[in-house]
Amino acid sequence: MIPGSMSPSDTPVRQQKPLLIRAADPGSPDASAIAAIYNHYVTTSAATFEERPITRAEARRRITTVREAQLPWLVAECDGAVVGYAYAAAWKARPAYRHSAEVSIYVAAANQGQGLGSALYGRLLPELDRSGIHVALGGIALPNPASVALHERHGFCKVAQLCEVGFKFGRWIDVGYWQLTFGASDSLG
Repeated sequence: MIPGSMSPSDTPVRQQKPLLIRAADPGSPDASAIAAIYNHYVTTSAATFEERPITRAEARRRITTVREAQLPWLVAECDGAVVGYAYAAAWKARPAYRHSAEVSIYVAAANQGQGLGSALYGRLLPELDRSGIHVALGGIALPNPASVALHERHGFCKVAQLCEVGFKFGRWIDVGYWQLTFGASDSLG
């Protein structure tokens, strides 16, 4: 998954109204809200390489898959409405990758620039660290200076750039990867 585009003014939380960050519930209206937020990016942006909107059932399936893998899927809720989400998914299926996760974050278009991305990462990244994840990876369709800034503000460093690996909206798109290593000196023994 490619993290969603953030507004260039996405800085540490400036949210005016109370913000609740909680675990996503696949059996609640969360799946519909997540699909709506994500589908905006599917249809208007290269932030994701999906080309067709997803259904509520597909969003529910994805949340369930992440949760069954013992990884977090969080939503940001304001005034009872889900306005953003962030989650971690397995980086690769082979067992030796089990301590690495790919992170994704999407904020409702109407709520960009309110610090929601930073608030979500402020909860997601410590959860990953506590859970035993050693490396978090964020893939960013380029150019996307706001998403790059968000990741770097949270300690990610660019480790790779793949040239012209995606094709959407009639153009080739590069993808950069940013990495955050938790407990760099830890050993699993």
